[in-house]
Amino acid sequence: MRKALFTAVFLSVAIFAQTPQSSWTPLPRTYLYKVSFLQAAPGRLLELIDLQKDRNTRANFRNGGAFMMRHSQGDRWDLMLVAPAANYGYYYSPDSIRQRAALYAQDDQKFRDDIAWQEDLFVYGPPVEEVSKDWKDAGFFHVEIFQSLPGKQSDLVKEREMERAYLHQLGQPTNLVFTRDQGAAWDCFTIGFYRDLQHYAESAKTNPDDGEKAAKAAGFQSAKDIGPYLRTLIALHHDTLAVAVK
Repeated sequence: MRKALFTAVFLSVAIFAQTPQSSWTPLPRTYLYKVSFLQAAPGRLLELIDLQKDRNTRANFRNGGAFMMRHSQGDRWDLMLVAPAANYGYYYSPDSIRQRAALYAQDDQKFRDDIAWQEDLFVYGPPVEEVSKDWKDAGFFHVEIFQSLPGKQSDLVKEREMERAYLHQLGQPTNLVFTRDQGAAWDCFTIGFYRDLQHYAESAKTNPDDGEKAAKAAGFQSAKDIGPYLRTLIALHHDTLAVAVK
């Protein structure tokens, strides 16, 4: 009995020693953002971009300003705005409401007239410093937006973090994960940050052996199972490629 137990422990230690170990630590998702997907009215896209740029210049960044990207191909929206809100206490405080009202008073009607379709939601994501750092260095984005199957929301978010760990193992740019609190029907979305289209294309070049090791280290059964597993969790999935607006 003792010999069998010793053998089992020895084999467990040996297997663990051969398993790739990750230094990966998921980022906390405790910072609140208001996210808006905007489709411009015909012929109004450039004016809408200029209006938001002007708001960013005039705004307290946590109260009216927003990170902005422009659709290149994929989903129906033209612009995605990710506005730092900190938390609901700050966002809905009397001072914050007054600041936004004063900011929007100058151009609110123009802004509304330039929009044909809009979808908003509040999400929790990584600290704003992390988002700002990644956004500053990026010129190109890959946005994946998900609606989960009933009861699969937590599993979907876990899968997104596993895929981040997989990319980290490969030394590729990792996604930031945002999870819905209220608003539109999307349960979560991820943003991948790249220098340009070429950088995004290069990220698809993975040595099969490295991909297999990275997938298993991240918790997947194998690299080929990543996509099929994701599809067991989602009811709807939209992909968009976008460029930075600065």
